Amino acid sequence: MAAAETAPKAADVKLSGVAAITLAVIVSCELVLMLDSTIMNVALPEIRGGLGFTPAGLSWVTNAFLLAYGGLMLLGGRAGDILGHRRVFLTGLVLFTAASLLGGLAPSAEMLIIARAAQGLGAALAAPSTLALLTTNFQGGLQAKALGIYSSVTAAAMTLGLILGGVITTALSWRWVLFINVPIGLFAVLIAPRYLAESPRRAGRFDVAGALTSMSGLVAVAFALARTPEHGWRDPVALAALTAGIVLLVAFVLIESRTRQPIMPLRLFADRTRAGAFAALLLVPMVTMSMQFFIVQFLQQVLNYSPLQAGSAFLPMAIGMLLTAQNASRAIARFSGKTVALIGLALLAAGVAWLVPISATTGYVVGIAGPLLLTGAGLGLVVVPFNIAIMSTVDPAESGAAAGVLQTAMLTGASLGIAVLSAVYASTVKENSDPAMQPTVHALAEGMGTAFTVSLTFAVAALLITLLAVKKPRAR
Repeated sequence: MAAAETAPKAADVKLSGVAAITLAVIVSCELVLMLDSTIMNVALPEIRGGLGFTPAGLSWVTNAFLLAYGGLMLLGGRAGDILGHRRVFLTGLVLFTAASLLGGLAPSAEMLIIARAAQGLGAALAAPSTLALLTTNFQGGLQAKALGIYSSVTAAAMTLGLILGGVITTALSWRWVLFINVPIGLFAVLIAPRYLAESPRRAGRFDVAGALTSMSGLVAVAFALARTPEHGWRDPVALAALTAGIVLLVAFVLIESRTRQPIMPLRLFADRTRAGAFAALLLVPMVTMSMQFFIVQFLQQVLNYSPLQAGSAFLPMAIGMLLTAQNASRAIARFSGKTVALIGLALLAAGVAWLVPISATTGYVVGIAGPLLLTGAGLGLVVVPFNIAIMSTVDPAESGAAAGVLQTAMLTGASLGIAVLSAVYASTVKENSDPAMQPTVHALAEGMGTAFTVSLTFAVAALLITLLAVKKPRAR
């Protein structure tokens, strides 16, 4: 009843000049941070040609950002609680802005990857504090209105990033995809201390060992996967990296089981439904982010689309997501969260299955737009029920930790999906190419088809986990 009464009040609330500026600073910064997970995808073919990336190495332009972002997000949230969210937000924003400038000026592939990792670190510090600052600076009806605007903008960020990346790359160059962050970041850093109130600080400890072992383990595994297409699975460096990654991830679990204030409390996984939802939210971005990664390259390298055309080609995905996301809550109330999630995952799997037979003769309307529409519709149905399954069964005192693990699982899934499928793609392209010549469009399409086959197994795994592990939660 309270929610129903709040909604109309929030809709009627008008933001004053100061409140509007405060909200604009928070939302614009969150938007820029979220855009960077997808805005570079459209520019990847130009980056590959300009800096000489290999097919497998190109994945690190995206993965360096996602691994640092996801691996350190929980630590960034804890830092905001202890040191003050405005202070940590500004620190992260300064780092993100400086790294964007460095990346735009990068003369080599190695320098761009370093800059992207630094961007991820800055985002991991700044992003967890945006929502905390929003709730600190707005109360009552203003807070509800601000949250609505915040949610709408962030929901559109994924597709907007692809379209904006196409526009900037076409009009200027791929370097301006990074340069565009600099004036926005500088403006926010200068104006935020005047308009953003600091949040209350809490006593606590930093789980630095947990954050470092988790991120280092994921980086080592991703590096091993990226190296194997060129050097093979018997390569001693790849084997050493894979072994080190597994050891570090095991060490992370042991650390979290013994630390008094872990960044990822293992008791969150004690409930079967919650654990199943976390697993599904890890697998879903492995499908969707890698799909974007490969379709962008297919459109530009095989169909010869311009960056602007390639970005705009994802509109069916946005339409599918919009149609289902706005009705997801209504469907959950009528049926159940599990049923809605299963329908969404089935649509997601159908979209990926449609892409498996992709070839150099595949056209956009039938071969790409259809799968994107199905995938978007599926994605719009899966996120809400899994969020409910996690947040409605957790103790209120641990809701912040659960939300942080939820976001980290999705970012980690995105980076691991791109790493795994890029390795599969690069290996297939190498097998179907003459070593003395550039890969043909047929070899590129063959590699993508193989990658989509593996991606389909991820989608089916998420479907089975939801079917077997997730049940209707008993709300706390």
